[in-house]
Amino acid sequence: MPLALAGAGAPLNAGGVVDIARLGADLMPMLYDTYEWQRAVFAGAGAMASWTAELLNDPVYGGSGRQVASALEVFAHAAASRGKPAFGLHRTTVDGREVAVTEEVVLDGPFGRLLRFRREGVETGPKLLIVAPMSGHYATLLRGTVERMLPAADVHITDWADAKLVPLSAGRFDLDDYIDYLIAFLEAIGPEDGRGAHMLAVCQPSVPCYAAAAVMSADAHPCRPRTLTMMGGPIDTREAPTAVNTLATKRPHAWFQHNAIATVPFSYPGAGREVYPGFLQLAGFLSMNLGSHMQSHWEMYKHLVRGDGESADATKDFYEEYRSVCDMTAEFYLQTVDLVFQTHALPRGVMTHRGRKVDPAAITDIGLLAIEGERDDISGLGQTRAALTLATALPDARKRYFMAEGAGHYGIFNGSKWRERIAPVVIEWMAANG
Repeated sequence: MPLALAGAGAPLNAGGVVDIARLGADLMPMLYDTYEWQRAVFAGAGAMASWTAELLNDPVYGGSGRQVASALEVFAHAAASRGKPAFGLHRTTVDGREVAVTEEVVLDGPFGRLLRFRREGVETGPKLLIVAPMSGHYATLLRGTVERMLPAADVHITDWADAKLVPLSAGRFDLDDYIDYLIAFLEAIGPEDGRGAHMLAVCQPSVPCYAAAAVMSADAHPCRPRTLTMMGGPIDTREAPTAVNTLATKRPHAWFQHNAIATVPFSYPGAGREVYPGFLQLAGFLSMNLGSHMQSHWEMYKHLVRGDGESADATKDFYEEYRSVCDMTAEFYLQTVDLVFQTHALPRGVMTHRGRKVDPAAITDIGLLAIEGERDDISGLGQTRAALTLATALPDARKRYFMAEGAGHYGIFNGSKWRERIAPVVIEWMAANG
């Protein structure tokens, strides 16, 4: 998931993207409080709509009652408050045998924890660290990614914290800290036969994962990853720039600081922390494909009117996850805008970690797999593939590129294309570099 770089409740510009500039910097200090008030009002209205819909669904009201009830149900679903979803992955099949799956916390930090999906009674299989994006959604957005890899690997995932829930006493969290967390997670998973786990980065974390791999390679770290798979990642956003990339380069860095950062209200543990709010990110996601989202809700309404609860529930389930958003620390967001989207620090060879140069040439024995979607409108074709070119000291035999025909950004890591065409490539690459 990208940084959508957009704002909530703002007018759309000519390109259909929310234009934060027209919000005005003076509104930012009160924006979060205004959003919380609005959320409370809509939650109450949604609860009333849901109650009324249940009443009207009574057979005594007939067809007209169903139409009104369906409209109210769509509104109630859109207005409902949402927290952090659960993964809900309790079983998988390994070598034709169904086994139980339990979540366990391997390492816990203030800004993120390492989760493991333990397959009961299964001790074999490669160790895999899936790195979820810190870009407004929870790690559960990758539920389908985890589910598909469970039969083939001992799966771990980064479970990043919602910044508004992290007290100020926990300190800052920026891109350097993100890389430190990745290294600590790989160390917690542990080395095996002198090497670490495989690592899979979905979109945004491709840059910090690549940096962590380079830093650990330079140190000959025994927990450096065996493979690094990057899917739809912004390694070099100068390649086939998308609307998201272009928006990030239209404004100076200071503009984002003044127009996209808000302060967490006192009702949260992270009160006083400066953040890029999740609701701004969600507004950016929605505005980029507003027509398709409106069509999805219209289809949901028609399904409900026809009594097709299964189809309506499928749409509801998608938006339950899609609308569940969290905040990012201001320093992480601003540093990402600067280094990844504006100055292109990694591909230009000027990225550093704790004052030390991140050198892709240090990667000499990590199998790099770059995966891109043919129809990805967030990370354009060539942006992820650039990672292979940057690793100048890595033999070609340890590099692979795969372009998923017909796949959009979300189709790279979820859905039938991911399950049937992309995941097998990842599994095969892990086995070849195990």
